Amino acid sequence: MNASPCFNFTLPSTSGTDFTLSASRKPLVIYFYPKDNTPGCTNESMAFRDLHAEFAVLGAEIVGISRDSLKSHHNFKAKLELPFELLSDSEETACNLFGVIKMKNMYGKQVRGIERSTFVIGKSGEIAREWRGVKVPGHAEEVLAYVKTL
Repeated sequence: MNASPCFNFTLPSTSGTDFTLSASRKPLVIYFYPKDNTPGCTNESMAFRDLHAEFAVLGAEIVGISRDSLKSHHNFKAKLELPFELLSDSEETACNLFGVIKMKNMYGKQVRGIERSTFVIGKSGEIAREWRGVKVPGHAEEVLAYVKTL
């Protein structure tokens, strides 16, 4: 897969090596989430975990991205037994490329944060589908249904 240069990035991964988008050679599900160990992000990650084998049968890879540190990601991944990698985007590199940083209301205050979003990168390296402002219930199933059409 040759990702469009405007969407190429390299980020540190829980695998211990860097993940580079343009090096991916299979359909890729990238889900951006606000923060490790929060209820919505935990539920979303567990939903992708529970469907991981079905994505793998289709040849699709899953990665989760947030601004948390690798240490936080390692703990989150171990706690939830996630079978896929989490990428640390502390500098907001991928977040900015995909336009997922938004102003959000948190306890009555405006804060910058990640808008829960998912992208499927097709074999051609282009964004095949995107979901923004994701609501967690049923989302991983919807992404899986889409990947089945590729």
